[in-house]
Formats: sequence, C-alpha cells, structure tokens
Amino acid sequence: QLQLVESGGGLVQPGGSLRLSCVASGFDSAFYGIGWFRQAPGKEREGVACSSSGGTTNYADSVKGRFTVSRESAKNTVYLQMNSLKPEDTGVYFCAADPRYGNTCQPSWEYSHWGQGTQVTVSS
Repeated sequence: QLQLVESGGGLVQPGGSLRLSCVASGFDSAFYGIGWFRQAPGKEREGVACSSSGGTTNYADSVKGRFTVSRESAKNTVYLQMNSLKPEDTGVYFCAADPRYGNTCQPSWEYSHWGQGTQVTVSS
C-alpha cells in the first residue's frame, strides 16, 4: 500500500528554520514527482514546492529563496528545508506524490497520493 508520512513540524520563532521529512513506503519515490503543500486555517491549500523524479525543482513565489526540496533515495525520503520562516508560513504541511511528473513539476499541479500532514507554527 502506497503511503506517505510527514514529520518535523513544530513551533519556531520568526526567522528560524525547520526541516520537514516525507517518508514514502509501498513504492519507490525516486520514480514519482513529489509536491509539498500547506494549508492555513480558513485558507485554501497552497502548493509551495515540488521535485520531479528527473531532478527538477520548482517553488511558489512566496517561498522562493527560503525553501529547498531535496531527496535521499536510500531512505525513500524527500525533505523540505524551510529557512527564514515567517508567521505567514504557518499551516499544516503535506507531501504528495504522483508518477506523472518525471521531467518537470509545478507545485500547482494535481497529485494523486497524499500524506496526513504535519503542523508548522511560526510565532514569537
């Protein structure tokens, strides 16, 4: 059974950093595009970053230069490194996978398999 599990969320002060992990099981994530999304209370879900299976990464303008997606194939894991965090980055963060995104990806595209999310709160 294909499964994604996020971890690494928590409470951090503005300007701080967090690294989220997305561990895949039941499939080889190296052959899937992986997207990272967030949803703040009362707001629609927003795609923030993605990594295609071919190595392309793309980011939403709101996080460009602050967030970085990376993969560790040996652990079947994808990371989202978040630096210079702002209060507006607060939300539940999800990772998602889709086998269609090989050559490229966009955070705004649809993804077929989802994790359960991890809470990130940026506050002083």
